[in-house]
Amino acid sequence: QVQLVESGGGLVQAGGSLRVSCVASGRTSSIYLIGWFRQAPGKEREFVAAINWGGGSTSYADSVKGRFTISRDNAKNTVYLQMNSLKTEDTAVYYCAARRRFLASYDCWGQGTQVTVSS
Repeated sequence: QVQLVESGGGLVQAGGSLRVSCVASGRTSSIYLIGWFRQAPGKEREFVAAINWGGGSTSYADSVKGRFTISRDNAKNTVYLQMNSLKTEDTAVYYCAARRRFLASYDCWGQGTQVTVSS
């Protein structure tokens, strides 16, 4: 299994920046992708960004392209989500998740970290 712990959430003004982190532990060699998802109150969870654990290729939701950057530090088993030009609509609980090799979906989830963007 893979365990994930997020950190770095908080309160920031619109237009500001914040970086959240996701530390993986356990069988990290089994990880294929790490993704960031978010869920705002009353809304469904949505995909934000993902990074290939080994190769580093990335993908983003259209709503965050050009503002958010996902990166990884394999030596630290950590994936970061740098969020710039934040908007009030980015307010949500942010979760990281792992999709392991040979599986079709993300099956390991962190506990989430709250990001609140004030106007």
